[in-house]
Amino acid sequence: MKEIKTVGIIGLGALGVLYAHLFTQGLGREHVMVLADAGRVRRYRSEGVYLNGQLCDFRYEDAAQVTEPVDLLLFSVKFGALHDAVETCRHLVGPDTTLISVLNGITSEEVLSQAFGSEKVVWCVAQKMSAVKVGNQATISPFGDLALGVPAGADPTRLHALTALLDRIHMDYELPEDIRRHMWSKLMVNTGCNQTAMVFECGYGGLRQPEAKRIMVGAMREVMAVANAQGISLTEEDLQGWVHVMEEFPADGEPSMRQDGKAHRKSEVELFSGTIRRLGAIHHIPTPVNDWLYRKIQQMEAAY
Repeated sequence: MKEIKTVGIIGLGALGVLYAHLFTQGLGREHVMVLADAGRVRRYRSEGVYLNGQLCDFRYEDAAQVTEPVDLLLFSVKFGALHDAVETCRHLVGPDTTLISVLNGITSEEVLSQAFGSEKVVWCVAQKMSAVKVGNQATISPFGDLALGVPAGADPTRLHALTALLDRIHMDYELPEDIRRHMWSKLMVNTGCNQTAMVFECGYGGLRQPEAKRIMVGAMREVMAVANAQGISLTEEDLQGWVHVMEEFPADGEPSMRQDGKAHRKSEVELFSGTIRRLGAIHHIPTPVNDWLYRKIQQMEAAY
Protein backbone atom coordinates (compact mmCIF):
# COMPACT_ATOMS: atom_id res chain seq x y z
CA MET A 1 0.00 0.00 0.00
CA LYS A 2 1.57 3.30 -1.07
CA GLU A 3 1.80 6.31 1.20
CA ILE A 4 -1.27 8.56 1.19
CA LYS A 5 -0.29 11.92 -0.27
CA THR A 6 -3.44 13.34 -1.90
CA VAL A 7 -6.86 13.88 -0.34
CA GLY A 8 -10.26 14.67 -1.85
CA ILE A 9 -13.19 15.85 0.26
CA ILE A 10 -16.76 15.95 -1.03
CA GLY A 11 -19.37 17.77 1.04
CA LEU A 12 -18.67 21.11 2.70
CA GLY A 13 -20.94 21.11 5.71
CA ALA A 14 -19.40 21.74 9.10
CA LEU A 15 -17.43 18.47 9.13
CA GLY A 16 -16.32 18.92 5.53
CA VAL A 17 -14.93 22.33 6.48
CA LEU A 18 -13.22 20.88 9.54
CA TYR A 19 -11.46 18.06 7.72
CA ALA A 20 -10.62 20.20 4.69
CA HIS A 21 -8.95 22.57 7.16
CA LEU A 22 -7.07 19.85 9.06
CA PHE A 23 -5.81 18.04 5.96
CA THR A 24 -4.89 21.29 4.19
CA GLN A 25 -3.04 22.43 7.30
CA GLY A 26 -1.21 19.10 7.52
CA LEU A 27 -0.46 18.30 3.88
CA GLY A 28 -0.50 21.68 2.14
CA ARG A 29 -3.11 23.20 -0.15
CA GLU A 30 -1.71 21.60 -3.30
CA HIS A 31 -2.39 18.08 -1.97
CA VAL A 32 -6.00 18.54 -0.75
CA MET A 33 -9.02 19.16 -2.99
CA VAL A 34 -12.53 20.21 -1.98
CA LEU A 35 -14.59 18.52 -4.68
CA ALA A 36 -17.96 19.75 -5.93
CA ASP A 37 -19.87 20.51 -9.11
CA ALA A 38 -18.96 23.58 -11.14
CA GLY A 39 -21.71 25.76 -9.65
CA ARG A 40 -20.74 25.07 -6.07
CA VAL A 41 -17.07 25.64 -6.87
CA ARG A 42 -17.89 29.09 -8.26
CA ARG A 43 -19.88 29.92 -5.15
CA TYR A 44 -17.16 28.74 -2.78
CA ARG A 45 -14.57 30.77 -4.61
CA SER A 46 -16.68 33.94 -4.74
CA GLU A 47 -18.18 33.85 -1.23
CA GLY A 48 -15.40 32.10 0.67
CA VAL A 49 -15.77 29.59 3.49
CA TYR A 50 -14.92 30.46 7.08
CA LEU A 51 -13.93 28.34 10.06
CA ASN A 52 -14.22 30.00 13.47
CA GLY A 53 -14.19 33.41 11.79
CA GLN A 54 -11.11 32.80 9.65
CA LEU A 55 -11.27 32.60 5.84
CA CYS A 56 -10.23 29.12 4.69
CA ASP A 57 -7.62 28.85 1.94
CA PHE A 58 -9.02 25.73 0.31
CA ARG A 59 -8.34 24.36 -3.15
CA TYR A 60 -11.76 24.05 -4.78
CA GLU A 61 -12.04 21.78 -7.81
CA ASP A 62 -14.85 20.77 -10.15
CA ALA A 63 -14.83 17.01 -9.59
CA ALA A 64 -15.72 16.34 -13.25
CA GLN A 65 -12.53 18.08 -14.36
CA VAL A 66 -10.19 16.11 -12.09
CA THR A 67 -8.67 13.18 -13.95
CA GLU A 68 -6.31 11.45 -11.51
CA PRO A 69 -7.55 9.25 -8.63
CA VAL A 70 -6.87 10.51 -5.13
CA ASP A 71 -5.18 8.48 -2.42
CA LEU A 72 -7.83 9.27 0.21
CA LEU A 73 -11.44 10.24 -0.52
CA LEU A 74 -13.51 11.55 2.38
CA PHE A 75 -17.31 11.75 2.11
CA SER A 76 -18.96 14.41 4.29
CA VAL A 77 -22.29 14.96 2.51
CA LYS A 78 -25.74 14.42 3.99
CA PHE A 79 -26.96 10.85 3.59
CA GLY A 80 -29.58 11.88 1.04
CA ALA A 81 -26.78 13.15 -1.19
CA LEU A 82 -24.45 10.19 -0.74
CA HIS A 83 -25.47 8.25 -3.87
CA ASP A 84 -24.99 11.36 -6.04
CA ALA A 85 -21.61 11.99 -4.39
CA VAL A 86 -20.55 8.41 -5.19
CA GLU A 87 -21.32 8.95 -8.87
CA THR A 88 -19.65 12.39 -8.89
CA CYS A 89 -16.42 10.89 -7.56
CA ARG A 90 -16.48 7.41 -9.09
CA HIS A 91 -13.68 8.24 -11.55
CA LEU A 92 -11.48 9.48 -8.68
CA VAL A 93 -11.33 6.07 -6.99
CA GLY A 94 -8.39 4.01 -8.17
CA PRO A 95 -6.97 0.64 -7.07
CA ASP A 96 -5.08 2.24 -4.16
CA THR A 97 -7.72 4.76 -3.06
CA THR A 98 -8.85 4.59 0.57
CA LEU A 99 -12.42 5.72 1.38
CA ILE A 100 -13.80 7.08 4.63
CA SER A 101 -17.17 8.57 5.54
CA VAL A 102 -17.91 11.00 8.37
CA LEU A 103 -21.66 10.65 7.82
CA ASN A 104 -23.93 9.88 10.75
CA GLY A 105 -25.56 6.49 11.13
CA ILE A 106 -24.37 2.98 10.35
CA THR A 107 -25.14 2.65 6.63
CA SER A 108 -22.72 4.84 4.65
CA GLU A 109 -19.91 2.27 4.89
CA GLU A 110 -22.25 -0.29 3.35
CA VAL A 111 -23.11 2.11 0.49
CA LEU A 112 -19.43 2.82 -0.21
CA SER A 113 -18.54 -0.88 -0.02
CA GLN A 114 -21.24 -1.76 -2.54
CA ALA A 115 -20.06 0.99 -4.89
CA PHE A 116 -16.30 0.53 -4.68
CA GLY A 117 -15.52 -2.69 -2.81
CA SER A 118 -15.35 -3.23 0.94
CA GLU A 119 -11.56 -3.58 0.84
CA LYS A 120 -11.24 0.14 0.06
CA VAL A 121 -13.37 1.34 3.00
CA VAL A 122 -12.01 2.22 6.43
CA TRP A 123 -14.88 2.50 8.89
CA CYS A 124 -14.99 5.87 10.57
CA VAL A 125 -16.85 7.80 13.27
CA ALA A 126 -16.41 11.58 13.64
CA GLN A 127 -16.90 12.23 17.33
CA LYS A 128 -16.62 14.56 20.33
CA MET A 129 -16.95 17.78 18.34
CA SER A 130 -19.54 20.55 18.52
CA ALA A 131 -20.00 21.86 14.99
CA VAL A 132 -22.38 24.45 13.56
CA LYS A 133 -22.49 25.84 10.01
CA VAL A 134 -24.67 28.74 8.98
CA GLY A 135 -24.26 29.86 5.38
CA ASN A 136 -20.53 29.96 4.69
CA GLN A 137 -19.58 30.22 8.39
CA ALA A 138 -18.57 27.09 10.34
CA THR A 139 -18.07 27.28 14.10
CA ILE A 140 -16.44 24.21 15.62
CA SER A 141 -15.19 23.75 19.17
CA PRO A 142 -13.87 21.32 20.19
CA PHE A 143 -12.57 19.70 16.99
CA GLY A 144 -12.98 16.18 18.40
CA ASP A 145 -11.35 13.24 16.66
CA LEU A 146 -11.92 10.26 14.36
CA ALA A 147 -12.53 6.71 15.51
CA LEU A 148 -11.23 4.32 12.86
CA GLY A 149 -11.19 0.61 12.20
CA VAL A 150 -12.14 -2.28 9.96
CA PRO A 151 -14.50 -5.15 10.78
CA ALA A 152 -13.07 -8.24 12.41
CA GLY A 153 -11.21 -10.37 9.88
CA ALA A 154 -10.86 -7.58 7.27
CA ASP A 155 -7.52 -6.58 5.76
CA PRO A 156 -6.08 -3.71 7.87
CA THR A 157 -3.64 -2.47 5.20
CA ARG A 158 -5.60 0.66 4.33
CA LEU A 159 -6.27 1.39 7.98
CA HIS A 160 -2.53 1.32 8.64
CA ALA A 161 -1.85 3.62 5.68
CA LEU A 162 -4.48 6.07 6.96
CA THR A 163 -3.18 6.12 10.54
CA ALA A 164 0.36 6.62 9.21
CA LEU A 165 -0.91 9.73 7.42
CA LEU A 166 -2.71 11.03 10.50
CA ASP A 167 0.39 10.45 12.61
CA ARG A 168 2.45 12.35 10.06
CA ILE A 169 0.19 15.41 10.17
CA HIS A 170 -0.60 15.13 13.91
CA MET A 171 -4.38 14.64 13.50
CA ASP A 172 -6.19 13.09 16.47
CA TYR A 173 -7.76 9.65 16.13
CA GLU A 174 -8.48 6.55 18.14
CA LEU A 175 -8.66 2.86 17.27
CA PRO A 176 -11.58 1.22 19.10
CA GLU A 177 -11.23 -2.47 19.73
CA ASP A 178 -14.54 -3.09 17.93
CA ILE A 179 -15.37 -0.44 15.32
CA ARG A 180 -18.83 -1.89 14.66
CA ARG A 181 -19.76 -1.57 18.33
CA HIS A 182 -18.31 1.93 18.38
CA MET A 183 -20.43 2.98 15.40
CA TRP A 184 -23.55 1.69 17.13
CA SER A 185 -22.53 3.64 20.20
CA LYS A 186 -22.34 6.84 18.14
CA LEU A 187 -25.71 5.98 16.57
CA MET A 188 -27.10 5.76 20.09
CA VAL A 189 -26.02 9.27 21.04
CA ASN A 190 -27.05 10.77 17.70
CA THR A 191 -30.49 9.17 17.86
CA GLY A 192 -30.97 10.74 21.26
CA CYS A 193 -29.39 14.17 21.04
CA ASN A 194 -29.96 15.09 17.38
CA GLN A 195 -33.65 14.25 17.27
CA THR A 196 -34.45 15.65 20.71
CA ALA A 197 -32.72 18.93 19.93
CA MET A 198 -34.73 19.23 16.71
CA VAL A 199 -38.07 18.52 18.37
CA PHE A 200 -37.42 20.69 21.45
CA GLU A 201 -35.80 23.38 19.25
CA CYS A 202 -32.78 23.67 21.53
CA GLY A 203 -29.01 23.34 21.63
CA TYR A 204 -26.87 21.26 24.00
CA GLY A 205 -27.84 23.51 26.91
CA GLY A 206 -31.52 22.75 26.36
CA LEU A 207 -30.82 19.02 26.32
CA ARG A 208 -29.76 19.33 29.96
CA GLN A 209 -33.29 20.35 30.98
CA PRO A 210 -35.29 17.54 32.65
CA GLU A 211 -37.94 16.82 30.00
CA ALA A 212 -35.61 17.04 27.01
CA LYS A 213 -33.02 14.92 28.81
CA ARG A 214 -35.66 12.31 29.64
CA ILE A 215 -36.63 12.00 25.97
CA MET A 216 -33.01 11.99 24.80
CA VAL A 217 -31.98 9.24 27.22
CA GLY A 218 -35.14 7.25 26.52
CA ALA A 219 -34.39 7.24 22.79
CA MET A 220 -30.81 6.17 23.52
CA ARG A 221 -31.96 3.28 25.70
CA GLU A 222 -34.13 2.01 22.86
CA VAL A 223 -31.07 2.05 20.57
CA MET A 224 -29.19 0.09 23.22
CA ALA A 225 -31.94 -2.56 23.31
CA VAL A 226 -31.99 -2.89 19.51
CA ALA A 227 -28.19 -3.02 19.38
CA ASN A 228 -28.14 -5.84 21.93
CA ALA A 229 -30.65 -7.75 19.80
CA GLN A 230 -28.30 -7.23 16.83
CA GLY A 231 -25.44 -8.77 18.81
CA ILE A 232 -23.84 -5.41 19.72
CA SER A 233 -23.16 -5.17 23.46
CA LEU A 234 -23.96 -1.55 24.29
CA THR A 235 -24.38 -0.83 28.00
CA GLU A 236 -25.71 1.81 30.36
CA GLU A 237 -22.09 2.78 30.98
CA ASP A 238 -21.72 3.61 27.27
CA LEU A 239 -24.89 5.69 27.40
CA GLN A 240 -23.83 7.67 30.45
CA GLY A 241 -20.40 8.24 28.93
CA TRP A 242 -21.99 10.00 25.95
CA VAL A 243 -24.24 12.05 28.23
CA HIS A 244 -21.12 13.23 30.03
CA VAL A 245 -19.43 14.14 26.73
CA MET A 246 -22.43 16.25 25.69
CA GLU A 247 -22.47 18.02 29.03
CA GLU A 248 -19.00 19.33 28.16
CA PHE A 249 -20.18 20.87 24.88
CA PRO A 250 -20.94 24.62 24.73
CA ALA A 251 -24.50 25.26 25.89
CA ASP A 252 -25.22 27.24 22.72
CA GLY A 253 -23.80 24.54 20.45
CA GLU A 254 -26.28 22.66 18.28
CA PRO A 255 -26.50 19.11 16.87
CA SER A 256 -26.84 18.90 13.11
CA MET A 257 -30.57 18.12 13.12
CA ARG A 258 -31.32 21.26 15.14
CA GLN A 259 -29.48 23.17 12.42
CA ASP A 260 -31.56 21.35 9.79
CA GLY A 261 -34.76 22.34 11.56
CA LYS A 262 -33.78 26.00 11.80
CA ALA A 263 -32.90 26.03 8.10
CA HIS A 264 -36.09 24.10 7.13
CA ARG A 265 -34.00 21.35 5.54
CA LYS A 266 -34.93 17.69 5.41
CA SER A 267 -33.21 15.96 8.32
CA GLU A 268 -31.53 12.59 8.76
CA VAL A 269 -34.41 11.18 10.80
CA GLU A 270 -34.44 8.01 8.68
CA LEU A 271 -30.85 7.30 9.73
CA PHE A 272 -31.78 7.56 13.39
CA SER A 273 -35.31 6.72 14.57
CA GLY A 274 -36.09 5.34 11.11
CA THR A 275 -33.35 2.74 11.51
CA ILE A 276 -34.22 1.91 15.11
CA ARG A 277 -37.95 1.58 14.45
CA ARG A 278 -37.36 -0.79 11.52
CA LEU A 279 -34.91 -2.98 13.43
CA GLY A 280 -37.04 -2.81 16.56
CA ALA A 281 -39.98 -4.19 14.59
CA ILE A 282 -37.83 -7.06 13.28
CA HIS A 283 -36.77 -7.99 16.83
CA HIS A 284 -40.20 -7.26 18.39
CA ILE A 285 -38.69 -4.53 20.58
CA PRO A 286 -41.00 -1.58 21.35
CA THR A 287 -39.57 1.84 20.49
CA PRO A 288 -42.19 4.31 21.80
CA VAL A 289 -39.79 7.23 22.30
CA ASN A 290 -38.33 6.92 18.82
CA ASP A 291 -41.84 6.45 17.42
CA TRP A 292 -42.86 9.75 19.04
CA LEU A 293 -39.74 11.57 17.82
CA TYR A 294 -40.20 10.19 14.31
CA ARG A 295 -43.82 11.41 14.13
CA LYS A 296 -42.94 14.85 15.53
CA ILE A 297 -40.09 15.32 13.05
CA GLN A 298 -42.25 14.16 10.15
CA GLN A 299 -44.84 16.75 11.18
CA MET A 300 -42.21 19.48 11.43
CA GLU A 301 -40.79 18.70 8.00
CA ALA A 302 -44.25 18.53 6.39
CA ALA A 303 -44.83 22.12 7.52
CA TYR A 304 -41.72 23.50 5.77
